[in-house]
Amino acid sequence: MLPALEIETSPQPDAAVILLHGLGADGNDFGPIVAELGLPADAAIRFIFPHAPAIPVTINRHYVMPAWYDITSIDIDRTIDAGQLRASAEQIAAFVDREVARGIPPERIVIAGFSQGGAVAYELAASDDRVFAGLMVLSSYFATQKDAQWRELQEKCQHMPVLIMHGQADDIVSESLGRSACKILCDLGLQVSYKTYPVGHSVHPRQIEDISKWLQTVLPPR
Repeated sequence: MLPALEIETSPQPDAAVILLHGLGADGNDFGPIVAELGLPADAAIRFIFPHAPAIPVTINRHYVMPAWYDITSIDIDRTIDAGQLRASAEQIAAFVDREVARGIPPERIVIAGFSQGGAVAYELAASDDRVFAGLMVLSSYFATQKDAQWRELQEKCQHMPVLIMHGQADDIVSESLGRSACKILCDLGLQVSYKTYPVGHSVHPRQIEDISKWLQTVLPPR
């Protein structure tokens, strides 16, 4: 399995959040968010922040950095290595397997990701047979939106809450890509909440508050 940072809000967690970082970062990038969420004392959640492997990234002159997949073109639709993206989704599925083995069922697991990590989160939600407690995507895009497997979401995930968040001034991943993903999922009949914030390719303080409220809704204390 990939290495990962784990933070538990209780000695006996009964829910999990698997959150994937963006290009060039690692799992530690989002570690501080756990304390910032201000979750109630009875929230028993294990937060898992996997570290992506270091690979050459074409758009960055093949510089080796943590990445979930290679990006070969930075145009609006982006050209990516879809095989690497799917392989990353499979690696994250291994974390889901481990949580299930630890006693946490898929319906108590949230899959989340920022930027590149969000694209992997989308892919995992579509390709995995299990239905999760929720899907949370921050400042990201639908890298595999044209794949036929997304049609399967219409049947299996209509009751899976989806939260999409995006910065209004994002100059790395255009907010139009967030809106496009939202439309596709809404057309499939999924329950999607879409929120924007006055920020670029980063996380706004008010966004932390909204994430906390959403997590408390989809992962209520048992």
